[in-house]
Amino acid sequence: MTNMLAERSVALVDARGREDAALTEVSSAAARGEAVLVLTGDAGAAEPFLRAGAHAFLASPRDAAEVAMALRFARHGGLGDRRHASLFDGEDHAALLDRLAGWHAAGRGGTVVAVALSRLDLVNAAHGRERVDAAIAQAAGRITAALGADAVVARAGGDRFLAALPDEAAIPAAASVSRELGRPFDVEGVPVLLGSRVGVAGHAPGELPEALVTHALDALDAARASDGGTVHVAGSDRVATLDELAADLHHAVRREEIGIVFQPQVEIATGRISGVEALARWTHPVLGPLGADTLFAAADRADLGIALSDHIQELTLARAAAWPRALGQLRLSLNLTAADVARPGFARLFLSRVDASGFPRGRLTVELTETGMIQELGRAAALLAELRGAGCRVAIDDFGTGYSSLAYLKALPLDYVKIDKALARDIAGDPRDRVVIRGVIEIACALGLGVIAEGVETPQQLALLTAEGCGWYQGFLRAGGLDESALVAMVEGE
Repeated sequence: MTNMLAERSVALVDARGREDAALTEVSSAAARGEAVLVLTGDAGAAEPFLRAGAHAFLASPRDAAEVAMALRFARHGGLGDRRHASLFDGEDHAALLDRLAGWHAAGRGGTVVAVALSRLDLVNAAHGRERVDAAIAQAAGRITAALGADAVVARAGGDRFLAALPDEAAIPAAASVSRELGRPFDVEGVPVLLGSRVGVAGHAPGELPEALVTHALDALDAARASDGGTVHVAGSDRVATLDELAADLHHAVRREEIGIVFQPQVEIATGRISGVEALARWTHPVLGPLGADTLFAAADRADLGIALSDHIQELTLARAAAWPRALGQLRLSLNLTAADVARPGFARLFLSRVDASGFPRGRLTVELTETGMIQELGRAAALLAELRGAGCRVAIDDFGTGYSSLAYLKALPLDYVKIDKALARDIAGDPRDRVVIRGVIEIACALGLGVIAEGVETPQQLALLTAEGCGWYQGFLRAGGLDESALVAMVEGE
């Protein structure tokens, strides 16, 4: 049947006990441009309907009120974008929307936090479905505890949760969720690590609660697509301009808001973590965790690029030098900037910094992006040769994004090539992309260089990279950026 709500046509298809006929109805409604809400008896049966064009699902609804709430969500645009397809599984979404509406009516404001768990497929493969379900249940408890008593939490699919909470509590609570979900879960005595991404959207005057949910899911999408901070704030570019962030950065170092996380690099042949890349994070007091791109953009605007690079290098080396024995064999990859390349005498300064920290040169890899060398290729070659001669290894980062990639392989003293994440992700798509990656790997191997693929997120991508001869990978398939305790747990879990 089809309900016409306001200016939006919403098709409500009851698939319980009539799956074949319902698939035809879904396809027809989607072809007419309607949003499609499917009633199912089992959330696990939703996938065929999604492929047929459905936008969302309501599994085993308890009463007519719950169906009406799902249709209300559809009417206001919640089903307009299939990226935000929600698997309503009986949790109380009505309470979440009603709480937001009450806060808005009272002028208090409200915020929606959207949380997505990751790595569930890997946990399922390693530990089985029952332990996945147990980990999800623990995650739900941690989310509820981190958000506080004022929050209303609802399940929004197998790996997603939605929560409503007051504006004033939103950013600290979202950051707390990210921290709590980063700790290992104890499932029947087995440590299980899950990743997470968080999207946050605050209320704007005149905005309906359903639209706020959509904005939070947009922010969640941005967080899942980013290698930056795990928490993304919807419209944060309007909340704080780059100039405002540049001003805030002057105080960030003093307040110890700049931190380091470590993303594992995995040797494909053994499946073991052999090293990590240090990633800078800025825990902004208002916007929450911000990634390195935002951090360095603000530093450039504030003319603090060199000072920030020095601070991050010193902080990273000090942290790595203090690693426990469990991490004592890992390599550390540390990024240099274009400003570092241009500094006279930087190699001597950097090596002195390494030696003062106590971290061994032989376990250190310096990484430099293609874009950081476009204007300074000769100087970069001399710098990297000096560092390499002093015992460090050298990697070219984000390979494949510039215009002269092959020239860099010829001109620079390198040990590793890191394939840019955009190339690695595309390997499972167009066959032409796989041919390009195959060529990069073959050339690198012919030159005696190791190959590391960035941004690997799926087993299919890893299998294809392995078949092409890639040696190492990093990405959310194994883990995002981890603090020391999570990294130790993961290494010891191997």
